[in-house]
Amino acid sequence: MTDATGPAGSATADADRARRAVAAVWRIESARIVATLARFTGDVGEAEDLAQAALVEALEQWPRDGVPRNPGAWLTAVAKRRAIDGWRRRERLDERYAAMAHDLEQHREASDPFFDPDTIDDDVLRLVFVSCHPVLSREAQIALTLRIVGGLSSEEVARAFLVPTATVQQRIVRAKKTLAAANVPFAVPEPHEYPARLASVLQVLYLIFNEGYLPASGEHWLRPDVSAEALRLARMVAGLMPREPEAHSLVALMEFTAARFPARTARDGSAIPLDQQDRSRWDRAQITRGQEALARADRIGRGRGAYGLQAAIAGCHAVAPSADDTDWAQIVVLYEALGRLAPSPVVELNRAVAVAMATGPASALRLVDELVAEGRLRGYPPLPAVRGELLARLGRTDEARAELETAARLTGNERERDALLAKAAKLAG
Repeated sequence: MTDATGPAGSATADADRARRAVAAVWRIESARIVATLARFTGDVGEAEDLAQAALVEALEQWPRDGVPRNPGAWLTAVAKRRAIDGWRRRERLDERYAAMAHDLEQHREASDPFFDPDTIDDDVLRLVFVSCHPVLSREAQIALTLRIVGGLSSEEVARAFLVPTATVQQRIVRAKKTLAAANVPFAVPEPHEYPARLASVLQVLYLIFNEGYLPASGEHWLRPDVSAEALRLARMVAGLMPREPEAHSLVALMEFTAARFPARTARDGSAIPLDQQDRSRWDRAQITRGQEALARADRIGRGRGAYGLQAAIAGCHAVAPSADDTDWAQIVVLYEALGRLAPSPVVELNRAVAVAMATGPASALRLVDELVAEGRLRGYPPLPAVRGELLARLGRTDEARAELETAARLTGNERERDALLAKAAKLAG
């Protein structure tokens, strides 16, 4: 038997550390790496393929040579080298050098004091707009952007869509091929093209933010870096399109939600439910920014859209001194409006939670049972989790415990699983 502390054990530990380092770098820097490579190659699909190849090389080299001081730069450099090798093999190096020189000249001209203030000068946001090109279907736009900008795995994207993983993988592959076939450049769209891509851009930023709010998998209850990047990009979009109320509304929704982040986890990383959070730890400056963003959206005078209604709901939570003092009746009304404007079983589930707080668990349970009967949220962990909470409040302990255990089996997030199992264990005591 090999001694685990000997050379073989040490090599295994080094490989584990390298895998964790690669995963961490990809979570934090994947969007910027792919965006940089897309600008370098002019092809979004090729850029992600190069980034993935660099990850494979990192898994081979880092256990042996150690994790580099700047892992993101290392991955980018390796991917660029692979790109140049590929161009050389295809005898296109001179052509690409010429294109790069042209790009540098354009960049120099853009640095002129008279540059257009409406242009996008952020590579990651440019990558979002390219991935949301009208040549792609809405489903393909969102799947591709979540994959290459959000850094989500195909499994995580599938959970966001509530569809099979194979379906998402097919959408992503087709999207890359379509962008390449249509010769879509990694270029800034003209300002008049922004509105046509706005809905998709806002939706992917919303989904990326939600991945930070509650990761679909892994050991963390919260990934604030992911949500912060989504909020940064949303602010930029709102600045590019100041007359689009939904852009400001999405910023408001993110500000209100992110304001609660400091109180959402205990020191050991475990979850703290909304009704138990220390609201003095909520970021009041961020809440104020959310109120200002929602007010800007309202001043445009077109009425509230889906993000505006969600922001209003988040705003109700943000200003309430406690869970009991929350205006639950108003939140129910807002969810009813949201359900008419943007019908969704997830909206109906959230409305049921608000109804439970406003009028009691019995009426809410009837709403949840209707969703169960429809089957549209089958496999969605919050459905049995909410049903379990309602059953527990009604004293139906055995049924509640079974629902909470079902939700724990369905979730891919380890912290959420622990929280659900802890609730189930309390009911068994």
